[in-house]
Amino acid sequence: MADSWERAGRILSEAGLPPGDLVRVRPLTGGTYNTVEELLLADGSRYVLKVPPAQAVPGLRHERDLLVSEAEFYRAAATVGVTAPRVVAAVPGQLLMTACPGDGWDDSLTAAEERELRAELGRQVALLHRVSGPGHGYPSGALGPLAADWRTAFTGMLDAVLDDARRYRPWLPRPVEETARTLRTGYRALDAITVPRLVHFDLWRGNILVDRSAGPPRIGGLIDGERMLWGDPVADFVSLALLGDMEKDEAFLAGYREAGGRVEFDTSTRLRLALYRAYLYLIMLTETVPRAVDAGRLRWTRETVGPELVAALEEIDELGR
Repeated sequence: MADSWERAGRILSEAGLPPGDLVRVRPLTGGTYNTVEELLLADGSRYVLKVPPAQAVPGLRHERDLLVSEAEFYRAAATVGVTAPRVVAAVPGQLLMTACPGDGWDDSLTAAEERELRAELGRQVALLHRVSGPGHGYPSGALGPLAADWRTAFTGMLDAVLDDARRYRPWLPRPVEETARTLRTGYRALDAITVPRLVHFDLWRGNILVDRSAGPPRIGGLIDGERMLWGDPVADFVSLALLGDMEKDEAFLAGYREAGGRVEFDTSTRLRLALYRAYLYLIMLTETVPRAVDAGRLRWTRETVGPELVAALEEIDELGR
């Protein structure tokens, strides 16, 4: 705990905030990689501090300098007024941000509240997708510099996770080389994307805070932007409809289109979505090895994610002909 207080004091000082006003450091759970702590000051203000593991932790190739990407996401989101943390200080190995109100999205909402929140979420995501970037890919540089085109960037991301699969040898429903051949049949659809847009890429319900403090539930914040990338806005639909079908999320799509988001589920869009689903599911299956997940989690991943990867590959094979 002493180390946490000293670290918190240093980053507060870096941010121009009085370290002597720190009254509590509380670890936050739910993260899968970084250490996350809530800092409470004497005036009641709350901040969140993220720090990478003290020692090198085995991971996937793209999981390097994640805090660089997270800071980039919050700064970009702030330019369009999206409800998200604001960067207070960013130094090598540490990111201090404002705390957002609310708790993770759970199953306690009524059907009407759920619909309204999905519509609000759609409007927020449409704002994110207005922001364009300087190139395509991960801003952290984990897989190299940003690319001039989306096909180069995304096929590089796929190559990286396939290399991870060859290295870690996780259970996969299809062999790595067969999977790679199927993925290549869909690459032509990536050429439709010419402007790199802000993509969170990890907007499952655990990363969407719901604020119930004043009236009806509202979106309290879009958090954990460490997986962000510059690329195809449609890529966000994968985690937004994790293991599901975005085309059936009528409330979200209505909100998204109301705020200027543009999407038509034509053949090109469906093919790109299948590629992005395959990418995420390859990550979920491969990371079970370096993260040494327990037997229950491993079984769930194989039984739930495995069939979804097969379905995505079959869709790529069908639409990519």
